[in-house]
Amino acid sequence: MRTALSIAGSDSSGGAGIQADIKTMTANGVYAMSAITALTAQNTTGVQGILEVPSEFLAQQIDSVFTDIRPDAVKIGMVSSVGLITVIAEKLRQYQAVNIVVDPVMVATSGSRLISEDAVDALKQHLLPLATVLTPNIPEAEVLSGMKVRSAEDMLAAARHISETYHCAVLCKGGHQLNDANDLLYRDGNHHWFNGKRIDNPNTHGTGCTLSSAIASNLAKGYDLYAAVERAKAYISGALEEMLDLGEGSGPINHVFAVTGEYVR
Repeated sequence: MRTALSIAGSDSSGGAGIQADIKTMTANGVYAMSAITALTAQNTTGVQGILEVPSEFLAQQIDSVFTDIRPDAVKIGMVSSVGLITVIAEKLRQYQAVNIVVDPVMVATSGSRLISEDAVDALKQHLLPLATVLTPNIPEAEVLSGMKVRSAEDMLAAARHISETYHCAVLCKGGHQLNDANDLLYRDGNHHWFNGKRIDNPNTHGTGCTLSSAIASNLAKGYDLYAAVERAKAYISGALEEMLDLGEGSGPINHVFAVTGEYVR
């Protein structure tokens, strides 16, 4: 069985972060492992508290995984401090990790910045150059490229700039009132649009985590990047189409697969 490691924070509501990643990886047929960067008190309406893991302990977690069950892919989610970013980069180089998917979580859906400028600089310097593919949303693509993204042409220009700067593939995700269901993959000087239909579903908590984890899962199973993105996009569209609502807030989409038992081979 192929394996995948998620390096991210814990979401106590189960819809994003480590919990979303584990559910997604399991549903996509790979063995999921985790190295937790932070504990959060969180639900679908917001984050009420964060307790960051010491960088030395994060290093121990990563060591424990790689020295026993080597991951076939690694997904990296939100890491909010320079120390954690530096440790992750050091360990990925030490173990020569492959199929690294970085979801550069920097800007909340509301537009609020989630990590400091120092952490963004560390992310750019140490972690992004190690990535196989980055999966920024529109605001994150703006931060990474230094460009305003207001059109499909802007998405292409930003993705090209990011790819050429960090020497990796970039999946620039639509949304934020721009190309809502259309994502752009740019790699090696070429680009491809993954078009999709907009699904009117308020239960979108954790969609970014889910997409990047599904891509990592498919890379772990040996699919090339194009096929991994295509399969991941189909997976998340299927989750949204289920229209499951679990409670008062915008229910996390990953519960769809916990409840229905869907499994993607």
